[in-house]
Amino acid sequence: MQDKPVPLTREGLAKLEKELEYLRTVRRQEVADRIHQAKELASAQNNAEYDDAKNEQAFVEGRILTLERMTQNAVIIGEGTHSNQVELGSAVTVLTAEGHEEHYTIVGSAEAHPKDGRISNESPVGRALLGKTVGDEVQVQVPAGVLRFTVTAVS
Repeated sequence: MQDKPVPLTREGLAKLEKELEYLRTVRRQEVADRIHQAKELASAQNNAEYDDAKNEQAFVEGRILTLERMTQNAVIIGEGTHSNQVELGSAVTVLTAEGHEEHYTIVGSAEAHPKDGRISNESPVGRALLGKTVGDEVQVQVPAGVLRFTVTAVS
């Protein structure tokens, strides 16, 4: 089974690779040391520290596997080579129905951070913006209701 491509910016890929390296070289060893200490210090019958360390180990190993898969399947988003149409990697400015200007960058779900204006191409707003050009009006059904806005810039 082939894994799904993971769209990432160069910056996003570098960030994931840095996290992966940290988990492999530093965090993995810290957790192993913690497990070893917990084994030595307490009885096996009631050792919450040991159980906690084993759970942390499972989390770290799971995150390592996830990051490995993501970096292996990364597809770099071509920043700066955009047309006038919204696509992955585009910076988009929209004007809301209330007259507020909002700025979004369309990224893959692995890099999405809505509070920073980085929205996923798989989110309702991201999906609705893909393929739009300056002047297009967009309606998006979101949990809070219907959002309406006009695309004012694409770069």
